[in-house]
Order: sequence, then structure tokens, then C-alpha cells
Amino acid sequence: MQRDPVDRESRDSRDLYDIATWEKRSAVDAFSAWLYRAGVAGAKALIVLLAALFLLAQLVLGGLGAVADPFVGVLVLLSVVPAFAIAAYVWYIDITTGEPLSLLVATFLLSILFAMFAAVINSIGMLPFGAIVAVTEAVAPGATEVATFVALSLFFFLVVGPVEETVKLLAIRLYAYRDVRFDAVIDGAVYGAAAGLGFATIENALYITQGLEAGVAGTEVIGAAGDTAAVRALAGPGHVLYSAIAGFYLGLAKFNREHAGPIVVKGLLIAAVFHALYNTLSGVVPGALVGAATWITPAVALIGFIVVYDAIVAYFLYRKLAGYRRAYDAAGVRGDEGDLTPELTEFDP
Repeated sequence: MQRDPVDRESRDSRDLYDIATWEKRSAVDAFSAWLYRAGVAGAKALIVLLAALFLLAQLVLGGLGAVADPFVGVLVLLSVVPAFAIAAYVWYIDITTGEPLSLLVATFLLSILFAMFAAVINSIGMLPFGAIVAVTEAVAPGATEVATFVALSLFFFLVVGPVEETVKLLAIRLYAYRDVRFDAVIDGAVYGAAAGLGFATIENALYITQGLEAGVAGTEVIGAAGDTAAVRALAGPGHVLYSAIAGFYLGLAKFNREHAGPIVVKGLLIAAVFHALYNTLSGVVPGALVGAATWITPAVALIGFIVVYDAIVAYFLYRKLAGYRRAYDAAGVRGDEGDLTPELTEFDP
């Protein structure tokens, strides 16, 4: 820990309280410490409350309440099975002590809540890019298609990717990150996967219920909702992979405090680029494949693209996790050792 020059040179021979060192001594010190803790706790509670209000608004006004319908609920659950399988694998490959279910569930639920922030920010963030397309259409109609592609790509890279990966990371940082049981770098990937699963669950629920809001009647409801669930089942694993990567770097930051900021930013950048690149390419590559070979159907092209792309991202994540496992084995770390836990103070934000 870095020390002030006066403190360092005094070699503990003088009492430097409130001069170059500090500890709780007076009533004012104790009150200041309490006020800080209360402020941090209050800020966290406010964030959760706002997210809960957004979710409630979706339930009441946005039709998300349709998830309570057994048919819709089953579709939502089925749509997250692939994402759950990947999250389970990340949990399985964690060679350190197992993560408590309470922290995993809390991260999952917080991610569901914070997904509402992403929905609001994405909606607002889309406005200027929509304006670009509208202006292009009015001024140069022939360039509308190109302008749409460019605007969407910028929207994915500048808004969707960074925002969604940040809110998923926030779900980890707000609670599990500060717990002493988050005691290894690889734990960040496990909690990241849990956050991605929560985000995928609520996003799938929104897409499926929005399909029902479209007014499709009769047996067409089953087909339309089923098709949406199938598509979302393919998209869900990406959320788990991206946030597991960002979570791994959050874990790395926890145990490298002197470089924590750049490490977190690096993880978010990687996750956001993977995320945005998927969104961009998924609207282009399947169509190009269909155009290049008439025997390739749109469904096969889409599935093939998603499988290949997710496999590339999964391999990137696997390299990180496998590298940690090899280092863990080489170091001969015992699961019951407590020296992996960083020193946390009551003033650690």
C-alpha cells in the first residue's frame, strides 16, 4: 500500500493521525464512516429501486405480464436452455471453491432488473441514428440502404454493445463483487455468466410477449411465439459468453487494484465489440449466404452463422478459463486457502 512520505519516513515513531494517517477515533470519525456507508448503501438501493420500477412498468404497461401465462412462461424457459447450458459449463470449469447459490441467484435477478436500464438507454440512443436515416432518405433516397447499415452498425458499437455489457457488469459489481466469497479471478466469469443468463431471460421474455402484443390470433399465436422463442434460444448464449468475458476481467481487476480501471475497461471493450459485431453481422451474413448458394435456406444460414460466431467467442472465453486452470494447478493452490481474498476495507466503494 502506498504511504505518504511523512508516514513512511517516520517509521511509526510519531502519531500522525489526521495529518498523514487516519483511523476511526472520534465520534465525528465514526459518524463520517457511518454516513459514507449509508450513502453507498442508499445509492445502491436507489439503483435497484429505479430498475424495479422500470420492470414494473414493463409488467403493467408493456405486456410483460403475459409471461405469467403458462404457455408463454414455458416458451421463455425453453428459449434460455442453451444459454443456461453455457452458464452451467462456466460454473463447472471453475476450479476454485464453488460459488454460493445465493450470490448466483442475486446476480441473475439484478441482471434482470438492470436490463430495464439498457432498454431505456437503447431506446433513447437510437433516436439520433434514426434521424440520420431519415435525413438521408429525404436528401438522397438512393443512399438510404447504405445509411441504414452504417447507422445501425454505429448504434450497435456505440450504444447497444457498451450499454448492455455495462449493465450486466453492474449486476455483478453491486453485490457479488464485494462478497469475500468472490475470492478468485475466475469467479468473475461465473458471475458474469449468471448475469448474462438473467439478461437473456428478460430479453427473451420481452421479445416473445411483444410478438403476442402484435395482435396475432388463434393458432397463429402458438406458431409466432414459438418461432420467436426459437430465434431467441439462438441469441441467448451470446449474452452469457460476452458477460462471462467481461466478468473475468472484473475478477482480474479485483485482484489487481492498482490497474483495476483499465482492466475493467478492457473487459468491457472486448465484450462490447463481440456483442456489437454479432448484431451487425447477423443482419448481413445470413442474407449473403442465401444469395451465394440457392440451396441454403434463410433458417440454415442464420443458425449456421450464430453457431460459428458463438463458437469463436466461446473459444476466446475457453482460452481464458483454461489458462487460469493451468496456472491454478501449476501453483498447487489448495481449495481451502484463504490467501486469494483481497483486503477489503469499509471504504472500498
